[in-house]
Amino acid sequence: MLALHLRANRKETVVGWYASAALGDVDGEEAPDLIANTSSLIHEFYAEESDEGDPVHLVVDTRLLEDAITARAYRSTPVIVQGEPMANMFHELRLTLQNSESETLALHRMVEDSRGKKTEELADESLLISMEKLYKLLETASDYVDSVIEGKESPDAEIGRKVADTLATVPRIRPEVFDKLFNDSLQDLLMVTYLSNITQTQLSIAEKLNASLGV
Repeated sequence: MLALHLRANRKETVVGWYASAALGDVDGEEAPDLIANTSSLIHEFYAEESDEGDPVHLVVDTRLLEDAITARAYRSTPVIVQGEPMANMFHELRLTLQNSESETLALHRMVEDSRGKKTEELADESLLISMEKLYKLLETASDYVDSVIEGKESPDAEIGRKVADTLATVPRIRPEVFDKLFNDSLQDLLMVTYLSNITQTQLSIAEKLNASLGV
């Protein structure tokens, strides 16, 4: 994995390793220790893999309870007893998060997709509200016609003409044919939207790759 990563990121080096933990209290209970029992062993392994021999241990909160990603960084100091190293003592470091150009691109793409989903949800909600209003209007018109036929309400010629004009504008299509036309149109619309999003993402990635590789 490191060899493949360095093919596209030749200037990067291994500076440490990361693990996940639940930082802070969880539902009033004390959270697990940030430094696990196996942290020292893993830290010693990355001490041999890192160029400086003094790796950084990053602990990331995977609960995502807040908008920001919570993370803490540590470096270790060997605990020596009678001239022999016995364990590692981890000291917390000051940490600042900074995104690379490729990471910034990915985050912006995720934000845009999130906004797009919210827009789609609003559109779906508007369509649902419109359909509910239409259904209520149809119920009102149907109840009025039934009441006139049953003699419960006196007929109104003006209302009758409006109902007839409205029915005349509706094409006569069998229910099974209408369902097929509606589903086919909906599938076509979703496919076009999906392909458009994929194309935009591929173009953005290609532009960044060409810029980074100097093509």
